[in-house]
Amino acid sequence: MLRSRPTVRHRPFGTAPSGEDVGLWRLESPSGVYAEILTYGGVLHALGVPDTRGETANVVLSLPTVDQYAGKGPYLGALIGRYANRIAHGRFTLDGTTYRVPVNDRGHALHGGPGGFDTRVWAATPVLGDDTAALRLALRSPDGDMGFPGALDVTVTYAVDAAGTLSFTCAATTDRPTVVSLTNHAYFNLAGAGDVLGHTLQVDAAACLPVDADGIPLGPLRDVADTPFDLTSPRLLGECVRAADEQIILAGGYDHCWALSGTGPEPGPGPLRHAARLAAPAESRVMEVWTTAPGLQVYTANQLDGSLSDGTGRALERHGAVCLETQHFPDAPNRAEYPSAVLRPGATAHRRTEFRFPHLAGDAQVG
Repeated sequence: MLRSRPTVRHRPFGTAPSGEDVGLWRLESPSGVYAEILTYGGVLHALGVPDTRGETANVVLSLPTVDQYAGKGPYLGALIGRYANRIAHGRFTLDGTTYRVPVNDRGHALHGGPGGFDTRVWAATPVLGDDTAALRLALRSPDGDMGFPGALDVTVTYAVDAAGTLSFTCAATTDRPTVVSLTNHAYFNLAGAGDVLGHTLQVDAAACLPVDADGIPLGPLRDVADTPFDLTSPRLLGECVRAADEQIILAGGYDHCWALSGTGPEPGPGPLRHAARLAAPAESRVMEVWTTAPGLQVYTANQLDGSLSDGTGRALERHGAVCLETQHFPDAPNRAEYPSAVLRPGATAHRRTEFRFPHLAGDAQVG
């Protein structure tokens, strides 16, 4: 029997390397959707979604222990900050001053450096409403943290509503000019098992950013027309990641940022708009991504190699999932032509992303 209202539950989930206790919070919707969030790294540990037959499966990759999340891993489900994606050579200049972030990926800074927000224990506050179960996570990042200027106060709220939509809302303020780009690094597999090569993906974007061998953007946006990056209509991921295209071969699949339709050079959030649609084989589960972010990084889990296993013993293999990371463009702090990621005192960096499951209602959810 479905519950009539969303609920919030809590249980311990081990101890972080810092010695801090880690909690697991479970948000449940009467639709049958549930989300499990860890205070370590703000990890989206599980996302249960019924299919068209009413059978529920966890549709994100996860690990069984805190120690495994804390190991050198692929950011499974984690909150990413201060800066999602790459900053070339781990340095950027802001208002005439050059700042350096420790490098951790082929000579560049990835996802905020080696001590990013994915390694922190967040303070958690449950928030329960008539139609929504939510968890508000908070973190203070001191001035100079991982080389970034300014003390940064961050809140991230995960919420599930009665319809089964999972939302991810970020807010950040600073006491000095800085750069910030926050995202969630969930690995989605809407089948709940196997690979995602039989999934279809559609992205509302006419251009993307080609990259070099280190994943750093080459420069200007490139039109996706007549390339494997044209996802303006649904395409099989298996066909796309096997394409004889230089960019696909270089990355081993997708690891690229699409410039979402309606994106301009102005700083600040845009309107909430449809960004992508992912569907399992036979559309047994369908997920729509809606966001205010200017970019969508699509990553087809090219580096998973089976060395990690989830709590069921299933090995996490290459192309076993796809990440749909709503964020600023990679290396935007060094690229004046990209939408600005600069945050100044007195302003708030807002970002909202929603993961909607229209198959639960039998038709598309309306924004």
